[in-house]
Parts: sequence; structure tokens; C-alpha cells
Amino acid sequence: MKTTARYIAQAAIIAAIYAAVTIAFAPISYGQVQVRISEALTVLPALTPAAIPGLFIGCILANIYGGGGIIDIIFGSLATLLAAFLSYKMPKKWMVPIPPIIINGIVIGFVLNYLYGLPLFITMGWVALGELISCYALGYPLLLALSHHYPHGI
Repeated sequence: MKTTARYIAQAAIIAAIYAAVTIAFAPISYGQVQVRISEALTVLPALTPAAIPGLFIGCILANIYGGGGIIDIIFGSLATLLAAFLSYKMPKKWMVPIPPIIINGIVIGFVLNYLYGLPLFITMGWVALGELISCYALGYPLLLALSHHYPHGI
């Protein structure tokens, strides 16, 4: 894929929105029970591949602010990168939100268990539930609303 000014601009805008929304809603964006409203944006890779680096960079910025330290910055952001890439590869619209739910549930569950000693499987469940809310209640309608603007997406 050729990197264009449009691609870079899209990635930058997505990164900025992701970070700003996460930080603006900080009380519900971090911790064992979290609903990151910004995770609704994880459906965007189905519409533009620029969302993959955009979500990754936005997550790095949000996690720097979040206070979980280098472990959260690295592993939380890499989880978002992997989930974004897999969302990009999903063959059907309804499947696009699945990778962030599963990957973040597992990875962030482990991160929170390691950092704060929270019970692993309960924490995985709470994170996955928050992702489910963000990705399907907010993200999926966003995907449907934007799909007609991106004919090369899903």
C-alpha cells in the first residue's frame, strides 16, 4: 500500500480522537471495569487501513496518560494493534468488533492482573464485557453509518 497524505491524515485524526475520547472519559476508560468509549473506533479498520496505525498510536497516547506504566503502554497498545489488524481482515461487517473484544479481554486482563493483582479470569470477563458494549453498542452502528462513504471497505 502506498502511504499518501490522506492515509497519514486519517491515521492522525483517528489517533487524536481515540486518545482524546479515552482521556475525556478517564473514569470509565481505565481499570478492571472499563468501557472505553473510544473503542467504538476499533471498527474503522474495516473502512480504511489507516485506522490500524491510528488506533495503535491513539492507544499509546491514552495509555501514557492512564498511569498503568510501561507494561500497559506496550502490551495494551500492541493488543490494540493486533485487534485492529484482525478487524481489518474480517470478512463480514458483524464480525469486525470481535477481535478487540477477545484480544483486549485476554491481554488487558493479564496486564491488570500483573499490575494490580486483580483476579485474572474475572478481570478478563469485565474487560471483554466493556469491549462488547463499546464495540457492538457504539462501534457497530458507527460502522453501519459510515459504510456507504467507503465503497472499498466491507
